[in-house]
Amino acid sequence: MPRMTLGLVLAALADPHRRRVVAELASAPQDIERTCASLAIPVSKSTATHHFRVLQESGLIHLEDYGNRKGVQLRRRQIDEQFPGLLALLVAEREQLAEG
Repeated sequence: MPRMTLGLVLAALADPHRRRVVAELASAPQDIERTCASLAIPVSKSTATHHFRVLQESGLIHLEDYGNRKGVQLRRRQIDEQFPGLLALLVAEREQLAEG
């Protein structure tokens, strides 16, 4: 697993699409594996692949390659240990955007 550093995490979360992915995963009632396609980033497939790679390299998510699809899982425990409150901030931002 990649080691999470503040610089990598902040750089990954600088993009609104990546913040949305992490917030959507964090707002789920429990940590379940989702497919990349189920997160529906409104960009081309190659750009979505880039976004998921950045999130994986930052340590925020774990990607599992199943050949014809990729599974995505939030590394919630590690994030909460290293950056307490970060996921709550991202979920709150997502809810504010949905209301506004």
